[in-house]
Amino acid sequence: MDILNALVALLNFVVIPATAYGAQLALGALGVTLIYGILRFSNFAHGDTMAFGAMVTILVTWAMQGAGISLGPLPTALLALPFGIAATALLVLGTDKIVYQFYRRQKAKPVILVIVSMGVMFVMNGLVRFVIGPGDQRFADGERFIISARNFKEMTGLNEGLAFKTTQGITIVTAVITVAALFWFLNRTRTGKSMRAFSDNEDLALLSGINPERVVMVTWLIVAALATIAGVLYGLDKSFKPFVYLQLLLPVFASAVVGGLGNPLGAIGGGFVIAFSEVTVTYAFKKVLGYLLPDSLAPDGLVQLLTTDYKFAVSFAILVIVLLIKPTGLFKGKSI
Repeated sequence: MDILNALVALLNFVVIPATAYGAQLALGALGVTLIYGILRFSNFAHGDTMAFGAMVTILVTWAMQGAGISLGPLPTALLALPFGIAATALLVLGTDKIVYQFYRRQKAKPVILVIVSMGVMFVMNGLVRFVIGPGDQRFADGERFIISARNFKEMTGLNEGLAFKTTQGITIVTAVITVAALFWFLNRTRTGKSMRAFSDNEDLALLSGINPERVVMVTWLIVAALATIAGVLYGLDKSFKPFVYLQLLLPVFASAVVGGLGNPLGAIGGGFVIAFSEVTVTYAFKKVLGYLLPDSLAPDGLVQLLTTDYKFAVSFAILVIVLLIKPTGLFKGKSI
């Protein structure tokens, strides 16, 4: 019985939250890795692109809630999501037209584009905070839990309750559908194959008649969708605060680099590596060890390597280690 209680505690506080968080990071990292693989620069504005998409979705969600429109047990934000994607697509296409296109035509070095993306990042961050404010914004509605801790205890008779939030379930299902659709697009459609060819060898792709501006446009559209979905899922699962998305840029980039920049499969793997590392290192194992060990050996302290305040330090440490040992990442992306 104690083993089951320990297992439920691990599922409740480590496995399920880390899986949902990993799915959010994976979607964010996919956007970063597509930009790096096709446009060949690290887009530091990606975190604030996620924030912008989430902000528009929140504003439309509030309008729908005010008009009495809902999805019943599911969050209304799912209905507002297409509007957020559309607005973000217009934003990134406009940014590319006004800013990045000039530097592409000048054949600017990637480091110049990185610096430019930092400028775009600050502008986007200021815009989001100006429109929606700097504070926490909660927009989740519908049923809060798929399984509540109280119901789980009543069904099983265990001391530990398993709480599986609706937002966590939606995150996992949405991530699976989005990733499957992306890989189908990249591997099965003519446009997707053009993007892969452009990423592998730009000169050969141009010689074979591939339109580079069309590839760039489609890339930005996909990135807008991925960023908005990731931003909304993160906001639903935690809460929306513009500055948090600026901080979220570190684990998102760490996920892309750890998996292998330019490798979509690596971005997914890296997202889960970073998420499980962060959650495991910052989790207090006192309760789990209390179930597994005899009373005489039960720990008095929290048995926690780092507090949750330092969770982004875990991402940074893993990022540095991977860059030192294997710069191409776990799945052999492009070296930095």
